[in-house]
Amino acid sequence: MKVLVVGPGAREHALVRSLATDPGVTGLFAAPGNPGIAGLVGEHNCFAVDALDPQAVAALATDLGADLVVVGPEAPLVAGVSDAVRAVGIPCFGPSAVAARLEGSKAFAKDVMAAAGVPTGSSFTCTTVAEAQQALTEFGAPYVVKDDGLAAGKGVVVTDDIDTALTHAAACLDREDGRVVIEEFLDGPEVSLFCITDGSTVVPLAPAQDFKRALDGDLGPNTGGMGAYSPLPWAPADLVDDVLENVARPTIAEMSRRGAPFIGVLYCGLALTSRGVKVIEFNARFGDPETQVVLARLATPLGMLLRAAATGGLANVPELEWRDDAAVTVVLAAENYPGTPVRGDVITGVDDADGWPDAWVLHAGTALEQGELVAAGGRVLSVVGTGADLTAARTTVYAALERIGLRGGQFRTDIAETAAAADLTGHLAHPTVPAES
Repeated sequence: MKVLVVGPGAREHALVRSLATDPGVTGLFAAPGNPGIAGLVGEHNCFAVDALDPQAVAALATDLGADLVVVGPEAPLVAGVSDAVRAVGIPCFGPSAVAARLEGSKAFAKDVMAAAGVPTGSSFTCTTVAEAQQALTEFGAPYVVKDDGLAAGKGVVVTDDIDTALTHAAACLDREDGRVVIEEFLDGPEVSLFCITDGSTVVPLAPAQDFKRALDGDLGPNTGGMGAYSPLPWAPADLVDDVLENVARPTIAEMSRRGAPFIGVLYCGLALTSRGVKVIEFNARFGDPETQVVLARLATPLGMLLRAAATGGLANVPELEWRDDAAVTVVLAAENYPGTPVRGDVITGVDDADGWPDAWVLHAGTALEQGELVAAGGRVLSVVGTGADLTAARTTVYAALERIGLRGGQFRTDIAETAAAADLTGHLAHPTVPAES
């Protein structure tokens, strides 16, 4: 099976890394890929195709004789890349543009959840600042303000300050066709659960938790994610079954009822509130950085699983197999992220970190300039460490991270710290990561 992976980041690098170990994958290509992906598949197998151009991606897949296309980021899905690939007769892992509205529009997702009876927070969709102010007043602090459209994981503001909330709402509304969603705050820790689906059958992966805030202690601005870990020693034993029964399956059934079957991965962003599990958001693709740790633990061949979803065969897939090891990933970000990140600084020590026992490095925002690896984005690298438990995995990942040099580089030092303590003591105390973080 020849597989084309679309996207440039660490999520796509993690997908390629897992696909490269699948004996059923005989050819592996990327569009556009990154320097780390090129190191796995070869520079000649990375193609500088615009991932937002559906026809260009479909033409490349045809030229390569691809048997499967895997779309990583959300923007190409919303742009209709999956539709174009399927139109030329090639199976594609990723929802149609219509189905991807589950991520592309938070208002649409809320409508689907309401129709499907999925538990979520109350919300108002606003088109004026006056409406937003009224909604904020009704809910009270903490205020949760979400851009209705795609915002690269940074469209959410959670604050106790009404002026900050209104400023973000006004910025969302200032865009063309701008809308903003004001929600009630959901208490409790967050969990990410990926559900693979072929439009009818739903297969869950292992839960993970990510860390959205830039600084230790869940302080600082919201980011696309600064780290993640799996498994969750503190999570309820019936969490996955609960989410399948009350969230994933009803949502997939509702999408089919609407004539927009969802094929790909439904990312369920959840809050374990005092009133039960509630959905914070849906994404239409694998999450970054959670993918890095979930795939590190998956023993089932990834190519087989994704192709089964893309071709309607998930019901015939054997029960997934998982490695016993825990996994932790820590993001190394550029100076000034998540503001305007500094680009062009040389990155050193990646090979040393990549060679550290039980660790590897996934490229997110890197480029090669005159033979040197440089920072080319906000989140530059994801370093992954594995171990017998979360404590061992944390030790590994931070030891590997110490080998990397980047002027002004920043990373959190507390990824999975509380969960590792729970893992050691057996006390199922919830980590302090708040919902909507």
